[in-house]
Amino acid sequence: MLFAKALCVSLALALPSAALAQGFEVAFGSLQEESDLPVEVNADTLSVDQGNGSAVFRGNVVIEQGSMKISAPEVQVFYNDSSSGISRLLANGGVLLVDGPDAAESQSAIYSIEDGTVEMTGDVLVTQGNNTLQSQKMTIDLEANTAQMEGRVKTIIRTGDNE
Repeated sequence: MLFAKALCVSLALALPSAALAQGFEVAFGSLQEESDLPVEVNADTLSVDQGNGSAVFRGNVVIEQGSMKISAPEVQVFYNDSSSGISRLLANGGVLLVDGPDAAESQSAIYSIEDGTVEMTGDVLVTQGNNTLQSQKMTIDLEANTAQMEGRVKTIIRTGDNE
């Protein structure tokens, strides 16, 4: 029993210092990538540019695909070459990404639907239950349900006694 407590304390002390390294991988999201599901976009306004195959949604933008939800003041949508679907989304102005029990905030985000990745940049804050992680950049692999944190990573891991 004493050994188990000592091991828990050692791990609790070692994890935050490991997180301060330049790169740190964490789990993110609860479900597998759902890129074959439809993308629903709600916003106050929409501007379409047929010339470059893009659209800009502004004002209370909420994008949902399966269990994933992205909200931001402005989102630019880029369509793939055949115009039959969306290739990527560029969200700006304060982004909130929620997938299952996990949430992340940043200044901007690029969701590449074709690659199944979300790259969030600028004051990234991830909340997973009582635990938080901060960095300047996070790249989420939706297929693997993992995220790579970069740029002075800070984490606060709360154990059972200090929740």
